[in-house]
Amino acid sequence: MLQQREKPVVLIVDDTADNIALVNELLKKNYRVKAATNGEKGLEVAKNTCPDIILMDVTMPVMNGYEACRRLKEDEALKDIPVLFLTARSDEADEEQGFLLGAADYIVKPVSPSTLLARIQTHLSLKRARDILADQNRFLDEEVQRRTRDISLIQEATILAMATLAETRDNETGGHLQRAKLYIRELAEEMGKFLKYQAALTPEKIELLVLSAPLHDIGKVGIPDQILLKPGKLTPEEYEIMKKHAVLGRDAIMSAESLIGGAQTFLSCAREIAYSHHEKWDGSGYPQGLCGEAIPLPARLMAVVDAYDTLTSRRIYKSAVSHEAAVSIIAGDSGRHFDPDVVVAFLAAKDRFYRIATRCMDCTVGLLAQMQESLQEIRRAP
Repeated sequence: MLQQREKPVVLIVDDTADNIALVNELLKKNYRVKAATNGEKGLEVAKNTCPDIILMDVTMPVMNGYEACRRLKEDEALKDIPVLFLTARSDEADEEQGFLLGAADYIVKPVSPSTLLARIQTHLSLKRARDILADQNRFLDEEVQRRTRDISLIQEATILAMATLAETRDNETGGHLQRAKLYIRELAEEMGKFLKYQAALTPEKIELLVLSAPLHDIGKVGIPDQILLKPGKLTPEEYEIMKKHAVLGRDAIMSAESLIGGAQTFLSCAREIAYSHHEKWDGSGYPQGLCGEAIPLPARLMAVVDAYDTLTSRRIYKSAVSHEAAVSIIAGDSGRHFDPDVVVAFLAAKDRFYRIATRCMDCTVGLLAQMQESLQEIRRAP
């Protein structure tokens, strides 16, 4: 058996007992009726019962109907309850004031029972329609947020899955890629304080930049082990092969982009970094020999990040230098290897770089573990 629908609650606020009794008699068959004898008590009853609609007299002791209505509309929990003024005050100015305070209707006594019932039913129907629309909008907002979160997690898992390829080739790479994400966030946030770069480095774009950082050397998966893992200095011929990792990285990311809809995707930032982070400000870098602002900004940021981490980390082919020495080298290469603006931002953030370096130098959390965590979060999402 279907449960009978609960009756709507009508709150009557009137200082005249006969008026309350009359309206109660009219409404009690189809509504649950609550009553209060002044505006202050009306507010108290409204907070305790949250009625579906309020019939409010204007002239009352302690607190009049206008003041009670004003306070109702200021209360976040009560502001959407329709207030119908039911009063003997018939001046146009009184009616105007009632509507200005947010009343849904202004009914002048005496009023016929059929008219009052019709007005109440109309405003209850309008309220139900508004409530349904509000619920639908809330649902849509929550659904958009959920899907946006899922897409973000899928993007992160995709990038981490690709970056894991580089980690499997070189057991030193995982720590480097983890630190690169931390460094580039600090550098980009510092750079984003410059008026010139605020539009290019919004919080959303910085998040994508951080997410993309692990793919900067993805092309190294295509470099032979005898070159990639060589403990000594590379020969000129070997160095030319090593330089191809920038093109290999770009091509790998472009292949992934082609599968998900074209040239401008969430991987575009990663493609720019992978292809151009070895370009130099003075045009002497590779693979294209770009110079100045022709080098994409994400790649200019990564160039400093990559240089700092390479300098301060021990590699199979080199020992580490101190933080101070690395800062001096990068500052000295401003305008030659590095974008001068990026170097300014780096110098402002250098102490944070040092804290990251000392805290994460022995980073052991692998990218594969991060990817698995992201996938688990997607599965846990409702």
